[in-house]
Amino acid sequence: MSQKAGGSLRSLRRTNQEQLLALLLDQGPLHRAALARLAGVSRTTVSTITHELLERGLVAKTERKPIADLDGRAGDLLSVNPRAAVVAGMNHTFDGVWVHLGDLAAREVASAGTALDPDTGPAERIAAGASILERLLDEEGLGRGQVLGVGVGVPGPIHRGTGVVGVSLPGQPWSDVHAADEFERALGLPVTVENNTRLEGVAESRWGAGRSVANLLYFGLSSGIGSGLILDGRLYRGAVGAAGELGHVSVSVNGPACRCGNRGCLVLRAGIPAVLAALRPVFGETLTLDEMLDRTLAGDRAGERVLADVGTVVGQALANLCNLLNPERIIVGGELSRAGELLLTPIRTAIRRYALALVREVDVVQAELGRDVPPESGLGARVGALGGAALVLSETPDLAAALNQVAAKGATA
Repeated sequence: MSQKAGGSLRSLRRTNQEQLLALLLDQGPLHRAALARLAGVSRTTVSTITHELLERGLVAKTERKPIADLDGRAGDLLSVNPRAAVVAGMNHTFDGVWVHLGDLAAREVASAGTALDPDTGPAERIAAGASILERLLDEEGLGRGQVLGVGVGVPGPIHRGTGVVGVSLPGQPWSDVHAADEFERALGLPVTVENNTRLEGVAESRWGAGRSVANLLYFGLSSGIGSGLILDGRLYRGAVGAAGELGHVSVSVNGPACRCGNRGCLVLRAGIPAVLAALRPVFGETLTLDEMLDRTLAGDRAGERVLADVGTVVGQALANLCNLLNPERIIVGGELSRAGELLLTPIRTAIRRYALALVREVDVVQAELGRDVPPESGLGARVGALGGAALVLSETPDLAAALNQVAAKGATA
């Protein structure tokens, strides 16, 4: 056999392997007979290829069930082995980093995080995340070669073409950092860098309050305010990657100056610092978010009034987005979302008042993921890391080919 013919056969075998893997990823578990029919190849070819895939650990037998086109005889159901590879999510907030490892069935393999000083620089933050990822892989007996990719979240808009973090506010640690290059250099793995609020939206879309919703808006209310848009089932980034900077939408053109250079930004009315500043004359200068929420949820009228004001101004901004984008559901997340209906009710009321009649009955719900996680354990960072792993699963251009390549390389340290 000529070298050219041998190469062609290897290429055909790889193509067939990836076609069967793609079918199993998309539709599995499946019988060999169904695989042959869907792939348009012979059962002999399927048997040969699935035998190879089973030996390589990419495919696993799940159970035996009767097959209609085998006269009711039982046959093995095959599926992609969920532990054949892993995906990672790494989310950097201003005060910490969290790393999540998930299998191909989107189940958690391991996760961990650490707190960081807000003044920590990008290099130290990247090193901290890389160290946690390395430790988790070692503890699980996984090689770096088994990682399909890492979805990394950082604060700020990410330029789609360059991977550089844009400047939304002066002094932010990631501003003007070529994050995509820096993370790839440090991790030695395929990396997708994304705004971390968007990653929280991706996580809610896949596993939380946005399951089975094709058009949704995730809105995060914390010290900063951001959003993630899922349109027709896919994350929307905008022309250069700056979509979702809702905190710097002006809600009062004559309002106070914002550090971003605009005036009357929403974050100056509805961010955590603004909420605490409004209540410190009543609750005391040492007021914390946890104390404010505890007292307000216990019935303090001053706290209720401030949250009602926040919900109203947020609802006005969201009403404009409803008119523009017509989402099916709005998910309210972030630390302030722990106020629950004290915040959600005025948001719904404002949307019904200010949005067009056709779109004003949008479903407004609280984020589900991490509700029971104590804030000090890194809620926002953990949810964003989940979203990073989900992004790898959903946006790897050819997941079957990537999985085949991972298996071909083998587990390497």
